[in-house]
Amino acid sequence: MIVADELVRRMQSNAPHALLDLREKATYERGHIYRATSLPRRLLEFRLPALVPARSTPLVLCDEDGRLAERALPTLGEMGYTDLEILAGGLAVWRADGRPLVQGINVPSKVFGERALHEWKTPQLAPHELHERITRGDDLLIVDARTPEEYARGCLPGAWSVPGGELVFRIGELVRHPETTIVVHCGGRTRSYIGAESLRRMELPNPVLALENGTMGWELAGLTLERGAARWAPAPTARSRAAATRTATRVAREDGIRFVSPDKLTALQARRRRDNLHVLDVRTADEYAAGHVAGAVWAPGGQVVQATDEYVAVRAASIVLVCDGVARSVMTASWLSRMGFPDVAVLAGGLPAWIDAGGAVETGHPAGVPFGWEAARERVARVEPGDLGTGPILSVDASDAYARGHVPGAYWLCRSRLEWTVGTVAPDRRAPVVVTCADGFASTLAAATLTGLGYAAARVLDGGTRAWTQAGLAVEDGGTRLADEPDDVVRKPYERGRDAMERYLRWEADLDAEGRSRSRLL
Repeated sequence: MIVADELVRRMQSNAPHALLDLREKATYERGHIYRATSLPRRLLEFRLPALVPARSTPLVLCDEDGRLAERALPTLGEMGYTDLEILAGGLAVWRADGRPLVQGINVPSKVFGERALHEWKTPQLAPHELHERITRGDDLLIVDARTPEEYARGCLPGAWSVPGGELVFRIGELVRHPETTIVVHCGGRTRSYIGAESLRRMELPNPVLALENGTMGWELAGLTLERGAARWAPAPTARSRAAATRTATRVAREDGIRFVSPDKLTALQARRRRDNLHVLDVRTADEYAAGHVAGAVWAPGGQVVQATDEYVAVRAASIVLVCDGVARSVMTASWLSRMGFPDVAVLAGGLPAWIDAGGAVETGHPAGVPFGWEAARERVARVEPGDLGTGPILSVDASDAYARGHVPGAYWLCRSRLEWTVGTVAPDRRAPVVVTCADGFASTLAAATLTGLGYAAARVLDGGTRAWTQAGLAVEDGGTRLADEPDDVVRKPYERGRDAMERYLRWEADLDAEGRSRSRLL
C-alpha cells in the first residue's frame, strides 16, 4: 500500500513512476487524480506494455476502494511488473480527506491547450464572424485539424481535412495567395489553438486564426455543419516539403530539440525493458502501414498532443519521434517539450536514415494480441458459430460494440468486474457458459477467468462475433441485456446535447494549471 501523502510526493518528484486508474472511462471522467492514466482493468493485457515498457517501473494502482487493484495484481505479476503498490483506501479515502479530483478526459493536454491560447495569444474568430465572412465570399481557407473520421462526421462548410500533425507539412498545397486567411478548427478548443500556433510558427504572410469553440461553438450559434465531407489535403510537393523542413529546422534550433542517430536509437531500444522508451511514428496511417521502425507505435502528431496520456504513462520516459524526415517529428517534439516532457528527441533523418543504417522495419498495423492470450487459449475450450448449445451467453465487448451487434440472447458484462457480476446471469458454476466478444481476444481471457472461478464448462466462441457474422448468422443490436453498468464508454459532448456542449466549453475555458475548473463538466 502507498498512502496519499507519499503518492503526492512521488508525483511531484522526477522519479519514474506511473499512476494507473483501473476504473472504466466514464467513471474516470467523473473524477480522478490529476495526471493519473486511465487504464481500465480489462485493458491491462492490451495496453500496459505500450504505456509502460519497462517492467521495473514503480506502478501505483487506484480505483474507488482497492478491489479492482487487488484483482489486477496477479495479472501484473504475470506480465513481469515487479514494483506494485495500491493507493491505501482508494479514491474513497482520497476524496474523504478533501483531496482534489478533476473531471474530464485527456485533461493535461487540454490544460496545455488553454495555456497555449493565453501565452501565445492565438487570434480567434467567433462562429458568427466566420459565417459572415463565408457569406460575403472572403478569401478563406478553412482547415479541420481533427482526425479524418471526426472530420467526416461533421465539419465547417467547405473545410479541408488536415490533421494537426500534417498542417505544416501540407498547408502549402492548399493556400495559394498570401492574402488568404487561414482558419483552423477542431471540435472544441485545444487542437484549434495548437494547429493555429503551428502554422504561425511557419511565419507565413497569411493571417492565421483559430475558430472559437470549434464545431461545437458553430452548432451552438445555430449554424449547420457539413456532413460526410471528403476533401483531403493533397500529398506535399517538393516545395511544401522544403518549406516545412525550413520551419522545422528553425523550430528545432529555437526550442533546443535533440536529435538521435539510428545507432543511438538502436542502443535505446536494447534497454527498453529497463528504461521506458516510446518510439512514436507521427505520420499518417497509410505511411505507417507501408513501413515503420520496428516496434514503433503509430501516433499521429496532432493526436499525441491532444491525448498524450493515451500514449505515455511515465512522464520521465524517453520519447523518440519519427517521420519521413524531420518536419512532422520536430513540430510534435516541440509541443511535447513545451508540455513538460523532459526527454523528447527526434530520429535524425527519419525513417530513410533508419533504413540506410540497416534498422529493422515492420509493415502494417500490429494485430494487438493481448498478453496471456496464447496461454488462455490453451486452457479454454472453443465452440464454433452455430454450435453454442445451452446455457447463458456472455459478451465482454465494449458496451457500444455490444449495442452495434452481438450474438442473439447474449448478456453484456464488463470484464473488469466479471468476478462480481457473472453470478447474476450464470449462477450455476456447473452449467455450460459461452463467452464472446468482437474478435475472440478479450472473451478468451474472460473465459480463462471463469474457469479459475470454478466454471469448468466455460467456453469461448472461436473468432467472436466476427466469425459469427462471417458464418452468415444474424446478430442482435441495441443494449438488450445489460447486466452491468455501461460505464466503459465516454460519449462526446456533441452526442449528449446542447447543455453538455455548453458545459464542456465553459469547463475547458476555465481549466487551471492543475486540471481544476470553476465550471462543472458533468
